[in-house]
Amino acid sequence: MPQNHPDTPGTDDTTPALTRDALAQAALRVLQRDGLAGLSMRKVAAEVGVKAASLYWHVRNKQELLDLLTDALLGSAEPPPRTGGWREQFHAYCWRYRRLLLDTRDAAKVVAGRLAPGPHLLGLMEDQLDRLRAAGFSDADAAMASYLLGAFVQGFVLQEQSPISAAEVLGTSRRDIADAAGDLFRALPAETFPNLVALADDLTAPDMDARFEFGLQRVLDGLAALLPPERR
Repeated sequence: MPQNHPDTPGTDDTTPALTRDALAQAALRVLQRDGLAGLSMRKVAAEVGVKAASLYWHVRNKQELLDLLTDALLGSAEPPPRTGGWREQFHAYCWRYRRLLLDTRDAAKVVAGRLAPGPHLLGLMEDQLDRLRAAGFSDADAAMASYLLGAFVQGFVLQEQSPISAAEVLGTSRRDIADAAGDLFRALPAETFPNLVALADDLTAPDMDARFEFGLQRVLDGLAALLPPERR
């Protein structure tokens, strides 16, 4: 009579059957705890109480695990209300997406550049495209705008989730690092670096919220230019 293999999902009465959703949630926990560099098939398997071989019934390699993880990261995303114009709605969309990525360690490193059309991503894409087309964007511009807004947020958060310098890794706050940079700029010889000296405060005073808002407004300005004046 055939014997059940101990690594076969669902054959051990003491271990619940492993599902792709449970696998994705375990990967999320490992990512939050250990970061992307510490995410491995072995650690995810340990998180759900199975051997690593069991994972290969659901994902063939770490890249497929990252596809699952990408969609799982978007599981808590909530589209903003359909109130106000398209610009207000996508302004809220981008702020919400940024906060979602910042809430999980290395989330932007996981999702940036990855097209993993699971159920959560598909729902968000459908909602965004519907809003953009309703606002008057052409089909081609709606598709490009959806990509652009996501890429802007991901790229911005990639910078936020990366150390600004070696000093931050050693425990210095970003604000202290920026203040020190401002002091350095102001102390430069003005005849050689007139712009750095003159703009020292403008370069280093704004926090990341202010920088994000400035960049987002300029992106929205560019998209608005694609529409007729009465629909901007």
